[in-house]
Amino acid sequence: MLDIHWLKTFVTLAELKHFGKTASALHMTQPNVSLHIKQLEKMTRVKLIERNPFCLTQAGLRLLQSGQKTLWELKVCQSDLNAINNLSQGTLTIAASDIISRLLLIEPFQLFKTQFPGIDFTLLNTTSSQASALVKSAEADLGFVIAQKESEPLHFSELQQIKWCALGNNLALWQQAKNDESMVLIEPPTLILLGHDTRTRELLDNALPSLNLPSYRVMEVGSVDAQIDWAEAGFGVAIVPEFSLRSKANLTNTVTALPQFPTTSLGYIVRQNQVLSKAIKQLLHWVNEEISRTHLKQPK
Repeated sequence: MLDIHWLKTFVTLAELKHFGKTASALHMTQPNVSLHIKQLEKMTRVKLIERNPFCLTQAGLRLLQSGQKTLWELKVCQSDLNAINNLSQGTLTIAASDIISRLLLIEPFQLFKTQFPGIDFTLLNTTSSQASALVKSAEADLGFVIAQKESEPLHFSELQQIKWCALGNNLALWQQAKNDESMVLIEPPTLILLGHDTRTRELLDNALPSLNLPSYRVMEVGSVDAQIDWAEAGFGVAIVPEFSLRSKANLTNTVTALPQFPTTSLGYIVRQNQVLSKAIKQLLHWVNEEISRTHLKQPK
């Protein structure tokens, strides 16, 4: 029978391809990592890795495939067992982007901590794509994402439709210049957008031509808050979700609705056939209440 701790060490080493990084990731010493691998090789009676340079043997590649699946199944099983027992103690890990967590989840999380004080609550600040990967690998129990495509092994439930708007004073001027050759702009328009590694940017790129702008520059930033701050400082026009502006009471720049941009969905993801605990169901109820309470609060 394979020792599960040895297997976890082997899978981590195979993924990181470095003994020192594996030791840090597993909070072990490097000699103990080597010992686990030697014990695993002794138990299986096959060589699993080549050390110089590092690579997996054919047997190692086969064990990695099974080991990853085994560790994932154990995580899922533990999660389901916790849910069946209506977990009142233990851990709950949520993955969500910064903008979603700050605008929609703070009050539900406060209620959650009050009603379920025995549950160690962890929030992972991620992009929607990263949240999907974390839920799929059972590193997170629940993810809040934008525009998740229904796919194995995840199930997506919509919470709210998202519409888009432009924050910045020059959008109408730029659009006029596109159609009026006599107008000369001092400098090209600048759109302030999230980076290409985000699902939001992936959604918006195809819609940008509908703005009917002359040749423009793109300023990429790492968060919606940064988009808003740079637009307010006069560096360009930010394309952001409407709900991201509802808490901004003192905006000085023009907000323009973009009905021609495709709507998308904000929702949550779980693994397909995942058993939801009483705690998760209650959290989702509070999130729905928060969305209902704030849904009509849109920027003027």
